[in-house]
Amino acid sequence: MDREIAPESEHLLVVDDDREIRDLLKRYLGKHGYRVTTAQNGQEMRKALRDWQIDLIVLDLMMPGEGGLELCRGLRASGSKLPIIMLTALGEETDRIVGLEMGADDYLPKPFNPRELEARIKAVLRRFREGPAVSRAAGDEVLVFSGWRLDVAKRRLESPAGLLVELSRGEYELLLALVERPQRVLTRDQLLDVTRGRESVPFDRSIDVQVGRLRRKIEADPANPELIKTVRGAGYVFTPKVERE
Repeated sequence: MDREIAPESEHLLVVDDDREIRDLLKRYLGKHGYRVTTAQNGQEMRKALRDWQIDLIVLDLMMPGEGGLELCRGLRASGSKLPIIMLTALGEETDRIVGLEMGADDYLPKPFNPRELEARIKAVLRRFREGPAVSRAAGDEVLVFSGWRLDVAKRRLESPAGLLVELSRGEYELLLALVERPQRVLTRDQLLDVTRGRESVPFDRSIDVQVGRLRRKIEADPANPELIKTVRGAGYVFTPKVERE
């Protein structure tokens, strides 16, 4: 495990079994004001997380032993909300989608330009610090739809049965964007605008992934959704009437 430190800056953890990539990112990101710790496997990653206050993980998908998907799944299962950017092999779209389903915040295919990775790191950290880039009403507002209650101040979703439903940051941002714009067809680009600030790539399918995850949590039958409907060739529409408390 190796690290480069600059005081008063965000601390990044780069996890990759390729020494050249670790060294490249440590130098490049270090020159751009970040504290950088590197790890070559899951064991070193976990040690770094114990030893340091990490702000974001850059995690390689394909590694010997524990791969990036397994490590990402383990972090999310433990309750960690730490931002994760997944590095994936070029063209492996299925793996990227699975990575997002596991809870990664963004992905970047290899080979990549370090400048693009830095831009994505900035974007993810900004979203993490500022929360969803959507309109806000009163801080104590509760949005009610079809028996569900979304508490904006507490970022908490309560089912019609009174049970709390845990949402990832991405799921919460997407649900709030939909609930604040009921009965309107929203394109994928519009949803990216309000949930991610347009830090996307062409044909980015992360919105579809998030919609699928959200449907599994709030729809009675996710295969035949009634709350979040797909509008073929256009996007999605949130169908319930929404009341504000």
